[in-house]
Amino acid sequence: RLGYVFQKDALLPWYSALRNVEIGAELRGVGPAERRRLALELLRAVDLEGFARYYPHQLSGGMRHRVALARALAYDPDIVLLDEPFGALDAFTRLALEEQVREIWRRTGKTMLLVTHDLAEALSLGQRIVVMTPRPGRIHTIVDVSWPEQLSLEELRASDIFFTRLRELWDLLLSLGAARVGVR
Repeated sequence: RLGYVFQKDALLPWYSALRNVEIGAELRGVGPAERRRLALELLRAVDLEGFARYYPHQLSGGMRHRVALARALAYDPDIVLLDEPFGALDAFTRLALEEQVREIWRRTGKTMLLVTHDLAEALSLGQRIVVMTPRPGRIHTIVDVSWPEQLSLEELRASDIFFTRLRELWDLLLSLGAARVGVR
């Protein structure tokens, strides 16, 4: 069973945030009362309990992404696939959502597969980073990552060891020809 969080939030605009989350539980056959309880619990987990009756057009981009994440979790998937879910967000919203995903992962123990082109995001959120070759895309290297759990993402990203590991990843990508840097 897979839960999927799209790059664009893909919420149903005619449903409230609460109803959008309930759909995840409904798909797995959960009854109405339990569905409602679970959806409210998940909205609370993503800091949106006061926005249950809001429609997607009334929510910010970051809020819509949190509703989409809650909907994916309501399905109770074995694996959650996140396809560049933070790409279109501003830096502050992105960091807050990354922290929430990290906390949800810690609390639920769900396997989460994050597709991203952001090396800092991959390094700070991942336990394993799969580095792909350019055309054709094949697995080149799997990099194991571990950090002290008590560090916030902000503290982690400000540390010297983080910058060292980030540079190593960048150098690996450059050696594969995956990144070109140039100025005209």
